[in-house]
Amino acid sequence: MRAMLIANPKATSTSRRARDLLVRACAGDLDLVIAETGHRGHAVELARDAATDGYDVVVAVGGDGTVNEAVNGLLSAGVAEPPALAVLPCGSANVFARALGLPDDPIGATRVVLEALRAGRYRTVGLGAARPGDGPERYFTFCAGVGLDAEVVREVERHRGTGRKAHPSLYVRTAVRHFFAGTDRRRPALTLEQPGRPPKSGLFLVFISNTSPWTFVGRFPVNPSPLAHFARGLDVFGIRSLRVGPTLAAVAGMLLSRTRPVQGRDVVNVHDAAEVTVRAERPVAFQLDGDYLGEHRSVTFRSVPKAVRIVI
Repeated sequence: MRAMLIANPKATSTSRRARDLLVRACAGDLDLVIAETGHRGHAVELARDAATDGYDVVVAVGGDGTVNEAVNGLLSAGVAEPPALAVLPCGSANVFARALGLPDDPIGATRVVLEALRAGRYRTVGLGAARPGDGPERYFTFCAGVGLDAEVVREVERHRGTGRKAHPSLYVRTAVRHFFAGTDRRRPALTLEQPGRPPKSGLFLVFISNTSPWTFVGRFPVNPSPLAHFARGLDVFGIRSLRVGPTLAAVAGMLLSRTRPVQGRDVVNVHDAAEVTVRAERPVAFQLDGDYLGEHRSVTFRSVPKAVRIVI
């Protein structure tokens, strides 16, 4: 079995130990090539090359951004049966890996992946895909966002560019600061459109979920759409008010909810949608899997069933 391991050369000591463990343990089972990323988007290129070169497995060692790039590389190669994907979570949130049921540490996840590789055990999961305006379509594994949350991701990326670490506290502080002093809380710009249904306008933010939870803050899941699942369509959460009271109520619902979508007079929910479009009156921030992708006036999201095979 041919496998390509894609890893960040600036790996932490823990992720490097996990990588070394996988290499040693698979020495007799896998023809393993290690490929290190050198720039943003490099994992897309490497995974695409692995698919076109006929590899059996791609192992993504990193956070949700690395996994997202690997998925997009595998599915953009245009081959009939892309390699399976194995995930060794080494990021700050590891939402996709945790949603799959993998341990939230690279060593524990490596043991699970090794057992699955030796048993030939796979799981096929659905993904989401997003096309901004007339731009290229990009896949996402667990979430997308238009509006406030994408603005927060943008600000966090700016802080990380100055050397700060992506700790959950950085996201929380940035979100609170941006809510009160950054985002426009008076003029809602977004309208949610779904084929065959009336549009829902006057929205300040829209979350699109491919699974639940939507994300984590440390150990705590953030769950606006608990019914979202890899085997279904997309779930959507939107809000029409960014007043402090309704916003706090929505956040509390996301942190406490486990089985029912967040409810409220200012809340919009959609479950199991094949396709939705978010339109904006002005360019609005957009993110996929926690990766900021600029400002756009429209983004169309669609569900992609049984898109990728996962080693688990």
